[in-house]
Amino acid sequence: MMKTDFRQERSLGAYIWKIIGYIIMILFSLLAIVPVLWLIVNSFKTTVEFNSNMAGWPKKFFTQNYPGAWRAGDFGILFVNSVVYTVMSVGISGFFSLLAGFGFSKIPGKSAKIIYSIFILGLLLTTQTLMVPIFLQVSQLDGVIGRLLEKVGLCAAEDFHLFYNTRFAVILVYVGSLLPIGIYLCTEYVRSIPTSLVEAARIDGAGYLRIFNLIVIPMSTPILITLGLLNIPTIWNEFALINILVSKTSLQSLPLGIYRFSGTLSSDYGKEFAALVIGLMPMLLFYLIFRKQITNNVGAGAVKG
Repeated sequence: MMKTDFRQERSLGAYIWKIIGYIIMILFSLLAIVPVLWLIVNSFKTTVEFNSNMAGWPKKFFTQNYPGAWRAGDFGILFVNSVVYTVMSVGISGFFSLLAGFGFSKIPGKSAKIIYSIFILGLLLTTQTLMVPIFLQVSQLDGVIGRLLEKVGLCAAEDFHLFYNTRFAVILVYVGSLLPIGIYLCTEYVRSIPTSLVEAARIDGAGYLRIFNLIVIPMSTPILITLGLLNIPTIWNEFALINILVSKTSLQSLPLGIYRFSGTLSSDYGKEFAALVIGLMPMLLFYLIFRKQITNNVGAGAVKG
């Protein structure tokens, strides 16, 4: 009888804790969902209606906020730029991260550990600490290289523009910022691939590049997906670095277009909220479409086995 009572009390306690867990998860879900819903609802209000009714449902959906925000923020150009920066940066950094991870983990060398440690130090550096050095380097490199080219008669110094206000500089800096975490994850992942496969391929006469193409890349699909899922939102939402790398509107990204609405357009709340929704929707759709891959690959893809 006592055993039965104890089991009932135990099951009742587990049931209560389960209910508490669900309540906590619901509360955290509401903290994430309610602000997004509030933003979307208010993006269909005029500024006058928002000032008089901040929390309620719009009396009439004012859809003109979206085309107005799209034109005012030059989102047609900036959206394409964001796609280009994100795809190029994530793709290039993923390839070089895997290539470096293969070299550090499977190709013997005395300097491999030292170079690997230098890359890992990049994990300790924040964007804020790098902004001033990056800006000085990018803004001065054009002048330094331009003067050298002018001395050898190749071009005038003022005509050389490769780093500041160029897409090349943005992608270069983005790739560099993604390499530390990418090299760390790829090195640890490739290290778990059996060395016997590499040795057998070497015995058969395959070079390291062939081994990388035929063995390492096919077996490293999970870590490449993981890097993509981690890095795509990072680059898409990046603001600080591109703000100091480019000043031309034609080269800016979506976050800089949204930032314009905090200035002269800050009093037009309808367009401001619409601009925020436009910037939010691509990443929201990204998470909705790839939610299973994000859960599975981030949990299991970083370290194999």
